[in-house]
Amino acid sequence: MKKNDSIELVIEDMGTDGEGIGHVATEDGRSIAVFVKDAVMGDTIRAAITKVKKQYVYARLVEVIKPSPYRVEPKCPVARPCGGCTLQHVSYEKQLDYKWNKVKNCLSRIGGIEHPEDLMEPIIGMENPWNYRNKAQFPVGRDKDGKVVTGFYAGRTHTIIDTPHCDIQAEGNDTIIKCVRDFLQEYNISTYDEETHTGLMRHILTRVGFTTGEIMVCLIINGTKLPHADVLVERLRQIDGMTSISININQEKTNRILGDTCKTLWGQDYITDYIGDVKYQISPLSFYQVNPVQTKKLYDKALEYANLQGGETVWDLYCGIGTISLFLSKKAAKVYGVEIVPQAIADAKVNAQINGIENVQFFVGKAEEVLPAEYKEHGVYADVIVVDPPRKGCDETLLLTIADMQPKRMVYVSCDPATLARDVKRMGELGYQVEKVAVVDQFCQGGHVETVCLLSRKAQ
Repeated sequence: MKKNDSIELVIEDMGTDGEGIGHVATEDGRSIAVFVKDAVMGDTIRAAITKVKKQYVYARLVEVIKPSPYRVEPKCPVARPCGGCTLQHVSYEKQLDYKWNKVKNCLSRIGGIEHPEDLMEPIIGMENPWNYRNKAQFPVGRDKDGKVVTGFYAGRTHTIIDTPHCDIQAEGNDTIIKCVRDFLQEYNISTYDEETHTGLMRHILTRVGFTTGEIMVCLIINGTKLPHADVLVERLRQIDGMTSISININQEKTNRILGDTCKTLWGQDYITDYIGDVKYQISPLSFYQVNPVQTKKLYDKALEYANLQGGETVWDLYCGIGTISLFLSKKAAKVYGVEIVPQAIADAKVNAQINGIENVQFFVGKAEEVLPAEYKEHGVYADVIVVDPPRKGCDETLLLTIADMQPKRMVYVSCDPATLARDVKRMGELGYQVEKVAVVDQFCQGGHVETVCLLSRKAQ
């Protein structure tokens, strides 16, 4: 078996990124797994091998010989090359089934939990799994004819797939992007080239308040000033809901989208939105969940699992701009939030203030440093600890400190089931057991999934 060989296979399963998995027999009688992007469980396909490893093979989908009953026509004409929606060709019911099983398999295989399905609730999906994203980041470039293009990067590349319309973004983004594209073309504003680190316009960031209708546009530039900015501001101002227009300065040679400095060109420095009855101010640099409809369901589940009666002390680690902290504060005696990003903590304090919430306190720093220090030096304790870490999961030091503090319950909000499973296995060794698991489809049409897991102290 070698590169470019043509093979026919039946897709039996789906991998962690939504790719199809089939098996092919080798000459020595072994069965080797073949990973094929854009293939769906139940498809019979023809594929061309792209990479051969010892234990598995990667291949490119060439032809669907017999389509799976789960295969659907993507809504978007560029869904296959674009890296934004990896599952748009899979029926929504099957997407939900795939994500629930993805969490189950991680808890079983990595977490060592027998029969995790007995602990798992049905997945929480969306009634309408389209136009749900309140935030978009569009890279800007030019095609071979010099025309301005905006869109999303093709999977595993930095090639921009020109996307004038996107079905998972908030309605109204098309108008904003067209306005900026036309301006860049008309005034011949240079666009950024990653290889040469030249050109001005890098990305267009938009945010929409789904409850308030407020809109933010932030233009990320490789410079300190946008020529003819007054013209663009005047045009953008005409769009209903426009509330904040700014530039973000990023002159670093980096893949990171946003720089550290924002300058407001017009309007407020932020927009506001609600999750439930809690109001949040959101700046260009704020972390804020991208699917507000599902975020409400996610946080409601975290609050349910925390099971607060009104007298508890709660620590919310990796708290961002205080989204979960403020939710919890309504039913707790005291909430402490910890986050490494200073700007996020500044936003969290403002968010507490505008909601009139006084029983929260926020710390800037790494959760794995702040919590141990507060515990050992000041004797703080917790009845409930909530963690919502990045994809890499929780630091070992943090898990050890949580176990030492012996909270009654730990609520783990996760965006990566593999690191969740690793961490709950470790907490199992430290005296905690998984009680309940909820899976929430926060990223419809894509492969990622959010999970809320309740752990409680084992009886001594």
